[in-house]
Amino acid sequence: MSSNNADREVILSIKHVDVSFDVGHKKKFVAVKDANFDIYKGETFALVGESGSGKTTLGRAILRINPCSAGEILFEGKRISGKIPKAEDRNVVRNIQMIFQDPAASLNERATIEYCVSEGLYNFHLYKDEAERVAKVDKALEDVGLLPEHKSRYPHEFSGGQRQRVGIARAMIMDPKFIVADEPISALDVSIRAQVLNLMNKLKAERNLTYLFIAHDLSVVRFIADRIAVIHHGEIVEIAESETLFQYPLHPYTVSLLSTVPMPDPIVERTRKHIDYDPSVLDQSGEKREMREIRPGHFIFATSKEMEGYEAKIAQLEKERA
Repeated sequence: MSSNNADREVILSIKHVDVSFDVGHKKKFVAVKDANFDIYKGETFALVGESGSGKTTLGRAILRINPCSAGEILFEGKRISGKIPKAEDRNVVRNIQMIFQDPAASLNERATIEYCVSEGLYNFHLYKDEAERVAKVDKALEDVGLLPEHKSRYPHEFSGGQRQRVGIARAMIMDPKFIVADEPISALDVSIRAQVLNLMNKLKAERNLTYLFIAHDLSVVRFIADRIAVIHHGEIVEIAESETLFQYPLHPYTVSLLSTVPMPDPIVERTRKHIDYDPSVLDQSGEKREMREIRPGHFIFATSKEMEGYEAKIAQLEKERA
């Protein structure tokens, strides 16, 4: 969906995807509405929005946990949503892994770290003998900064940051191509968040991984993401490269999210105001909104009238920065 990325390889495509849930007799709640974007091989694509915006729902749809009620999801050019052959389903499980938000809840408290990390190896029999399996577990733990002797311990014996490292090792041992990271640092202490992000960046570079990084905090996303999609009430409202989004935020919801990002300067932080998102400022004419490219690689969910306003805003921002 991007003109300036035509030469890049698309690893995952979300095409007109809706995800809905039954909420009582003949009623449906649409959690994701007409989502459209591509993720390129080797990039970190961030999906950002408040709680309840539909970002985790979309992440789980990619993993085939939540079925799509409309549209389709393609992985390496093949449809992975809806009914697919069993072999293709196994291919998705093998090549698309998830790092969960809560490292305590996502690990089996009654199993040793060795079993937790080995689970995928057991399911797909990705080892020729026990010695190779143990060697793979040791290597996976070392890759995330843990020691091989940790494998005989249980999850409750580790700190939150260490448990998240175990979760990352469990995903990486499958040698996946694509990882859905669902708020992987939000349950961690601030002091160790950077460590986990640095680890994820290191593993991405070493293994040519692609991430979908789900978050509610734009300041975290700026550090790790190549491109950012902003989601509000199930609708993608803006997509841009990370620095572009921070320099030229256009949609009022994006502007509102950015106004909550903490500033390192205490004087600026004390004096600045949080901007509440007010949907009434949008065009109320009834024209159908669609994703439009306002600058190369910068997309906005807008009507034609709103586009005129966004173009004027970009011109004003460029003038201020000149």
